[in-house]
Amino acid sequence: MGGLYDQLTIFGGNSNPELTKAICAYIDIPPGRIEVFKFSNENIFVRIGESVRENDVFVIQSFSSPVNESIMELLIIIDALKRASAGRITAVIPYYAYGRTDKKDQPRVPITARLIADMITVAGADRILTVDLHAGQIQGFFNIPVDEMTALPILARYFQEKRLENPVVVSPDLGSTKRARNFAEELDAPLAIIEKRRLGNDDRTEVLNLIGSVDDASVILIDDEIDTAGSITQAAELCIARGAREVYAACTHPVLSGPAIERLALSPIKEVVVTDTIPLPPQKRLDKITVLSVAPLLGESIQRIHTGASVSLAYRSAGRLPLR
Repeated sequence: MGGLYDQLTIFGGNSNPELTKAICAYIDIPPGRIEVFKFSNENIFVRIGESVRENDVFVIQSFSSPVNESIMELLIIIDALKRASAGRITAVIPYYAYGRTDKKDQPRVPITARLIADMITVAGADRILTVDLHAGQIQGFFNIPVDEMTALPILARYFQEKRLENPVVVSPDLGSTKRARNFAEELDAPLAIIEKRRLGNDDRTEVLNLIGSVDDASVILIDDEIDTAGSITQAAELCIARGAREVYAACTHPVLSGPAIERLALSPIKEVVVTDTIPLPPQKRLDKITVLSVAPLLGESIQRIHTGASVSLAYRSAGRLPLR
């Protein structure tokens, strides 16, 4: 099937260059030539190093640390491409930051996830490709098409191949229950849920109750992201206290901010399985952290968007490839 637009071209910002290379390797095309740098006054400058006139352009940029700089880079890259007469611009955002600020849950606060959606659209993006948004309604913040892929099949396949004895999937909080239920269905495993209450406006949480049984189970804690790792490590301790034989943790986005690495290192969690939507610098790597790649999933999705094929079938094609 021929492309609906001219030549497929992929550019990457500075947030996740290794993922950009891996996606390009999957599609078997070189990354587009681009310069993205900061002047001494901290202003970001972008120069596209090749013609993109009427091309089908994909820009890969995770909103990872430094988050605000990564967002500005994407906006400026999109503007540069628009002014260079790109045919269609798809913003590929493996990790969409500010996802928790998706509603007014208290007086006089912003809805930053919507603000960023507006900024991306105004900059000139024609569509969005992303992975595991924190809240599904963020798709509706955009007035352009959004393809939200999920890394759950990649994570599930990894645990299927481990052949754990008596696996039980545990949601670390009520908000992650739907994601955990879908993950449990992938593994054909029972589901348990941890009920917790957040203390104040910071990241401290108080675990209240475990709904379901984890006695003598190989527990898999699943969430969309691990940030400070407070919730996930508390959940692991509760599961061990309730009789679990071992605890694993899995997430799509390894934010791992603040005390996360120290907490994970000291926790009873045997292995933490994450994806490369966010790059892990050396100081955030532990022997117990396993990184799986979303490059085949995103590469397959990009090819299907380019040719006008069904994006939902990307899981089937990408699922035949090695996990790492």
